[in-house]
Amino acid sequence: MTLTLFAGTANPGLGAATAGRLGIALGACAIRAFPDGELYVEIRESVRGHDVYLLQAAGPPAERHLLELLLLADACRRAGAARVTAVLPYFPYARQDRRATGREAIGARVVADLLGTRDLARIVAVDLHSAALEGFLAPPLEHLSAVPVLAAALGDDPPVRGIVVAPDAGAAHLAERYADALRLPVAIVQKARLSGSDVAVRSVTGDVAGRAPVIVDDMISTGGTVAAAAAALLGAGCQPALTVVATHGLFVGPARERLAPLGLRRLIVTDTLSATELPGIPVRVVSVAPLVADAISRLHTGRSLGDLLVHDSTP
Repeated sequence: MTLTLFAGTANPGLGAATAGRLGIALGACAIRAFPDGELYVEIRESVRGHDVYLLQAAGPPAERHLLELLLLADACRRAGAARVTAVLPYFPYARQDRRATGREAIGARVVADLLGTRDLARIVAVDLHSAALEGFLAPPLEHLSAVPVLAAALGDDPPVRGIVVAPDAGAAHLAERYADALRLPVAIVQKARLSGSDVAVRSVTGDVAGRAPVIVDDMISTGGTVAAAAAALLGAGCQPALTVVATHGLFVGPARERLAPLGLRRLIVTDTLSATELPGIPVRVVSVAPLVADAISRLHTGRSLGDLLVHDSTP
């Protein structure tokens, strides 16, 4: 089968970089909005009998980008594609994976159900907020890990007396993966979420005094979790030079105002989402295009992805 890659409008740079790593040109398609806001999607080349991959990092506005992906999948299916795989480097609504009050929607399940209606062969995602999301998805999931890419970037300038810090209990397994790669100890910040953008810290588990913290998380949204964790770590006597590492840098709302006063030594994210400028903050962006391209190539040729995947040891 011929390999074909289309990219939505969410992150055209990552789409082009991935196509370049695969040694192919991006598939030609038209995506535009009518005056009333409705989306129009058309593929402009034959995909009959092709192995098609649709790359769409569904960051804000997630609803538009998800609908683009669904329309692209529908267009490819109707045009006779033999197999269609959705590649979502950033999976939206992943934090809405359970009910807290009993009366809210489970957004992750709704998105999973939408993706399950388009006859997708597989879904490829990078560092999901919760590995449990796999249970929501009807198509098989390939859950890629960006930890080796980010750990390698950290290794270019390793912190002296470093310690990997999970900013909440949910990031503990992620922190352990970084700690294994970097051969560093782990500390965990215990937090309580007060709202969608505000958190409060209860305690720090682990000896961080005199150490250089490397705060790791799957995403940074408003920066509330990172700011609260940094305050707790500084209060516990850590070195003031903080490093923050996350796969997905959304940087929405008050993110810059919260991160700028921390005096970060460095902030490292990937390009799963289109870059956002954070003036005055030392941001380094590392690309996941080689990782995504490698996964697509292996899927296309029927090779194992085992060493690229997240392996969650939680029973």
